[in-house]
Amino acid sequence: MADRTDTAEGVKRDAKAAAREAREDLKEGARKIKEDGRETLEKLSDNAAAGRLRERGAEFAETAREAGREYAERARSEAERLYEEGHRKADEAARYAEDRYDDLSELVRRHPAKSLGVAAGIGFLVGLILSRR
Repeated sequence: MADRTDTAEGVKRDAKAAAREAREDLKEGARKIKEDGRETLEKLSDNAAAGRLRERGAEFAETAREAGREYAERARSEAERLYEEGHRKADEAARYAEDRYDDLSELVRRHPAKSLGVAAGIGFLVGLILSRR
């Protein structure tokens, strides 16, 4: 059970990290566009075309915002997909572990003497290995 929780939490952390990184990239890109636009407008403010350039800059800014929203939505949906896939894989692993545990329990119930002998042998070997250190 702990492995499934750890795996799901790991996927969740990865998804959050991917979304956070995408958000930071978008902020940085928007900041650079804003600075570039501001510098360009300052250089051309004396020009008669400054009004048209401001309009064009506003259009570019809106386009950048829309692209940012789209990119953020794609990142969010990919993070959700990764989270769901991780959750599904963790459930599969838990079911597999339960099946193997049930098989082993049944084997021990059917052959208790053999199981005890195997456990004693393994314990003896582990004891030998640890005593040599």
